[in-house]
Amino acid sequence: MSWLRRYWADQLLELGQTVPADASELTLRATFSTLTNVNFDADAIAEYSRQAEAVRAKLQEAAVAAGSDLSAAPEVATWSPSAFDTASVALAGESVGLATRQVSVDGDVFAAQEMAMYGLKGACAYACHALETGQTSDAVYARVHKVLAQLARGPESMDLGASLGLALEVGAVNIDIMAMLDQGHTTRFGSPGPTPVNHAQTEGKAILVSGHDLVDLEALLQQSEGKGVNVYTHGEMLPAHGYPGLNKFEHLKGHYGGPWNLQKFEFRRFPGPVVVTTNCIMEPQTAYADRIYTMNEVGWPSTKRVEGRDFSEVIAQAQGMDGFTTTKPPKTTLTGFGHAAVMSVAGDVLQAVADGNLKRLVLIGGCDGFEGERNYFTELAQALPAEAAILTLGCGKFRVLNKVDMEATIPNTGIPRVLDMGQCNDAYSAVHVAQELAKALNCGVNDLPLSLALSWLEQKAVAVLLSLLHLGVKGIRVGPTPPAFVTPAIFEILQSNYDLKIVAADAGAADAADMMRS
Repeated sequence: MSWLRRYWADQLLELGQTVPADASELTLRATFSTLTNVNFDADAIAEYSRQAEAVRAKLQEAAVAAGSDLSAAPEVATWSPSAFDTASVALAGESVGLATRQVSVDGDVFAAQEMAMYGLKGACAYACHALETGQTSDAVYARVHKVLAQLARGPESMDLGASLGLALEVGAVNIDIMAMLDQGHTTRFGSPGPTPVNHAQTEGKAILVSGHDLVDLEALLQQSEGKGVNVYTHGEMLPAHGYPGLNKFEHLKGHYGGPWNLQKFEFRRFPGPVVVTTNCIMEPQTAYADRIYTMNEVGWPSTKRVEGRDFSEVIAQAQGMDGFTTTKPPKTTLTGFGHAAVMSVAGDVLQAVADGNLKRLVLIGGCDGFEGERNYFTELAQALPAEAAILTLGCGKFRVLNKVDMEATIPNTGIPRVLDMGQCNDAYSAVHVAQELAKALNCGVNDLPLSLALSWLEQKAVAVLLSLLHLGVKGIRVGPTPPAFVTPAIFEILQSNYDLKIVAADAGAADAADMMRS
């Protein structure tokens, strides 16, 4: 019997019904919780499983009421836990883990479907961020449910071509989700504009906010205003400074630290409480374990929780600590080069291209990590000539920021040479700019003087890559190490169809030269 019939949300859609909003929201949040470095709290995962079982029962009831033949459906799926405690959920998880599912199936097909699943996890994370801004879409959620239902059928249900097609469908869905998130951010906070961000400390009590959720940051800024506490961003919160609706708060003092993977060192030195709103979290160290807070889908068993965006305990703890005791000289970078800001000077950009002053746009973004070979992205940026503009997004930006001259401009123009476009989801802005420039130049995106180098580590980066491939973007460089789902057969297809390139750790300078020759 068909696996499809086990997926009651999809069954409702087949019957022309709409999946209830609470079921879609749970799907998004539970899926987001499984991303790399998001939720390590076994009790929280068990609770998601318990909620999912209850929602599944309601969806089954609704599907039967709408005309589904219950007698034609198979019995309850074998992966259901016997009880919703951590032990039972762990055993259920093992029954559908990689080691179990990849036995006796085609390895390439399995890998392609894993790529689709990883990308869908990233897309669900972005959908959660959009949901927080008030942006929802039954049509988009229906596509998410459809992909999940297809994946639930197992690798034997599709060949390699169909499996890769499903991965590209994830990329298409993710484009719509990133557009929703962009709309949510700009509607709520205004369009970001070029904004200098101070990376030096200011004397005073302090709170650090990490993650991605700008609505959480807004709530903290509102609640802490006038209470003698300064707020600093960390990691992918840096682009928050470019939004007028957030930058208006005078106690949003600046940015502290770099990418997520340095948090064990940076959180230890920060003299105040730390709030992690979304991924990524690492095991809290003893030095700051009593002053780190998690919220939303993020979980660690020993951390304090912020519920309902009530930051009163965080603020009180900050008020009781010393904070920074000195003010250091300002050290700034620019952020806020979203699509509206870039397109407002599109004429200058096109003129710079026509005059030969701007010869290449190079996008460097994605996820950062510990691996030494990620220095490739720094070396690439440093090897690019003055006539190349560098666009950054995601926490991969920290491989570039302050590693090149941050005050430089493109020769004979006032265009900054380094333009930070925002968080990883702001790949939407980069796509939008590329499409608009292509229209202005009456050419295709692949004909633009544009090169892309993406570092990947977790599922959001996979979602962005699939979106770019769905749009037919060619010549993307990715790395530094290909994930397991890029088998030789899959890479051959992606290389043939999209000229996808896996970067070599020591090839930054050579690749920069190759980009400039393109």
